[in-house]
Amino acid sequence: MHALDTMRALASKSEVLSLNSGDVLFKTGDVGSTMYGIVEGSVRLSWTDSAGNQGHEDIPVGHVFGAGALVMGDHERLGTATAVEDCRLIEMTREKFLFAVQEAPMFAIELLASIDERLRDIKMGVN
Repeated sequence: MHALDTMRALASKSEVLSLNSGDVLFKTGDVGSTMYGIVEGSVRLSWTDSAGNQGHEDIPVGHVFGAGALVMGDHERLGTATAVEDCRLIEMTREKFLFAVQEAPMFAIELLASIDERLRDIKMGVN
């Protein structure tokens, strides 16, 4: 089971978003109160590091992103998320996130596994 499966199980129809290619979901510095799972399409997460270098990651279908803003004290987004193609996303609020972690502890492990896989891809230059 993956983190997205847990998100699907908890989601209502109102928590499914559709984006068109090029739509910006959130920007660096925005306050984040939700995380997302990609059901269809892909999303580019772009950022500028402290040295001024720009980077990006293309997040494919089946992965989740945006959880950092739910767990950091200031809830600030560290990157800009833009739809690479038409997308359908599941949106999970901080309240549902905390519920999922409490009621389904494997959700936290699945989330960490997804983030670790994405970090490995970035380090290996896959994106």
